[in-house]
Amino acid sequence: MPGDGLSVHHTSVDDPLVRPMLDELAREYRGRYGSDHDLHRYPAAEFAPPEGEFLLLLENGEAVAGGAYRRHSPLTAELKRIWTHSEHRRRGLARRVLLALEQSAVAAGYQRLYLTTGPRQPEAKGLYLASGYRPLFDLSVDPETIGPLPFEKDLPPAPDGPNDGPPVPPGTPRHDLETRTS
Repeated sequence: MPGDGLSVHHTSVDDPLVRPMLDELAREYRGRYGSDHDLHRYPAAEFAPPEGEFLLLLENGEAVAGGAYRRHSPLTAELKRIWTHSEHRRRGLARRVLLALEQSAVAAGYQRLYLTTGPRQPEAKGLYLASGYRPLFDLSVDPETIGPLPFEKDLPPAPDGPNDGPPVPPGTPRHDLETRTS
């Protein structure tokens, strides 16, 4: 929000401001899952324009939250690395990151977003549900029996006209989503 001292910084994985984010994510993943392998799964180039994006939310020049997306299919971007610094949680920063990523994905021509989160991240699951993401799994089942929890969200058309590609009516099954996880 204007005047709150926060700014969106579009950047790349190799930006020194990103290192604290990745280090904290690695510690958190190791604590919850025993491994941080997912952080090393994709090349940095996948998070670069025109098909990807990496951004940080800065407060007084310091990264307090961030996230990225990469191309998942021609019309769908996959969200990755959604993070809020442990000292800055419960301030709505992850929601701000989601909104900035959604706006960027619309501008890049994507029509949908896809993501997975881990079954041991109930706060992430709650964020995505509260932000209008549809679960692609049965919410009544124990998340530990599912594995990565997939979600999707339709994006609005770009302000200057429809996104590239054919229009997709709300509620249409997403056959272009791949079944791979995170």
